Parts: sequence; structure tokens; C-alpha cells
Amino acid sequence: MDQDQDQASKEVATAAIKMALSNRSEEKVLKEEYATEKMKVAAVDFGGEFSSSIKQIIERSIVAAKRESVIQDTHTDQGAIAGATREALAQITPKAVGFNVGGKIGIARRGDHISVAIFFAIGLLHLNEMAIGLGHRAVP
Repeated sequence: MDQDQDQASKEVATAAIKMALSNRSEEKVLKEEYATEKMKVAAVDFGGEFSSSIKQIIERSIVAAKRESVIQDTHTDQGAIAGATREALAQITPKAVGFNVGGKIGIARRGDHISVAIFFAIGLLHLNEMAIGLGHRAVP
């Protein structure tokens, strides 16, 4: 991969992580900043028991990406978001199975680069483990 592609992937991944870690007021500021950089972003919250929440997390990612015009309503774009979200979930699964999770999904796209970052609080009550999963796809 050439250096320009590496840089674009890194910038999109960084934006997705920042969106996943932001609160609502920070999210609004980030959206405005990224718009000036020709990057589209979205974010959405989630929560519940991990295993039963997987489908919901993937659906929320797709809906948020469409709502914020990060993707178009095509099989290719929706599949890219679903695939990147599943990749991010796969990185967290060993820690999260059997536990309640909550957190935020951050999505970013510039050109053909799409990243999905998922910030998780995993555990019981106030004894949470923190984790981030990150997935990337390239779509034409």
C-alpha cells in the first residue's frame, strides 16, 4: 500500500475513534471540523447483554451511517459498514461474551475509506473493563 493510502486509512480510523469517545457536545464540534476536511462522520450509542446486542449494534451502525450520509443506500456501502462493524466486534468478543456492554459507535469516511470504531464499557455495575474495537473497509 502506498503512503497516501496509509495516511488516509489512519486519518479515517482516528476520526472514527474520536467519534466513539466523544460526548454529545464534542460530537457536534467534531462533525463540523471533519466536514471542513471533506470527511463524513456519525456516532450512535448502544447497550445491553453482549451476545444478544450484536445484531442491534450492526443495525445501529448502518442506520447511523445512512442517517448522516456517510454511506448511500446501496448493498456495497451497507455491507462495508456491516463488515467493519463485525470486525470491530470480533476484536472485543473474547472479553465481552456473557457480560453487559454499553458504549458508542463512531463511523468515519473519506473517499473510499470507511472505519468503524466501537468503544465498550464491559462488565458489572461499576467494575467495567474498557475496550475499543476498530474495523476498516475500502469501497469504490
